[in-house]
Amino acid sequence: MIDIDKKEFKALVSLLDDEDAEVNRHVEEKIMSLGSEIIPYLEEQWENSFDPEIQRKLEDMIHVLQFDLLKERLVKWKDKGASDLLEGMWIVSTYQYPDTELEELNKQIEQIYYDIWVDLKPDLHPYDQIKIINGSLFSKLKFRANTKNFHSPNNSLIKSVLESKKGNPITLSVIYILVAEKLGLPVKGVNLPNLFIITYKTEELQFYINAFNRGLIFSKKDIDNYVANLNLTPKESFYQPCNNEEIVKRVLRNLIIAYDKLDEHQKSEEIKELLVLLSGGIDFDALGL
Repeated sequence: MIDIDKKEFKALVSLLDDEDAEVNRHVEEKIMSLGSEIIPYLEEQWENSFDPEIQRKLEDMIHVLQFDLLKERLVKWKDKGASDLLEGMWIVSTYQYPDTELEELNKQIEQIYYDIWVDLKPDLHPYDQIKIINGSLFSKLKFRANTKNFHSPNNSLIKSVLESKKGNPITLSVIYILVAEKLGLPVKGVNLPNLFIITYKTEELQFYINAFNRGLIFSKKDIDNYVANLNLTPKESFYQPCNNEEIVKRVLRNLIIAYDKLDEHQKSEEIKELLVLLSGGIDFDALGL
């Protein structure tokens, strides 16, 4: 942790209002060179400032530093094999809610797990196990589809969905997957076009679950019909589990659409940066995507 003399730092911040543009630039560079550890000090100066212009500059610097930290975390998560789905979802959530703690999200998932675990019997048929999860998640705990504000960015942010209990197909599915895996059930996400779903898959049995429709259970034949109605050629990826990295990429794509619909194009462009990072440097704009 960096050691800052608060009086000296306050004096440095006050120079952000200097009439000399060169002084301004030098001060900003000096502050930014201190890295993300300076964020709490910048936030404190923002709270104590009565100058709107200095506050605006502080906000901009805080955002850049927070975004740099997010990108750093995302690359590390990818490089570690993207093995922890909750960690990946947490990193994305920190874009809108930078103070979100991974441990707090984990506690919330643990609580849902315990609420369901007390009712689950290991000798039950898989369909019956899923029905118990559905009853707990969607009836007792009141998780539900946010159909009224489907394109809200908050629907793609796990922090918000855990608090509001309203989400889109992929975030509701992620919560379902995280809880079911803690229960020892073989469930994974499936990247179906226009609808993210879940599959329960063993060597003997495979079926599908729609978390956006209160955990509706359906079959491969139903996916065949769904794909046919979309006039698409069936692909193996429409039926089989996807990995955590693919899930987070889809969440990022949802966020790009959500911010564009709100005309928040700067945020949309920043989320595209994250998608490029996670996709190994592929420039989606250059590809027209």
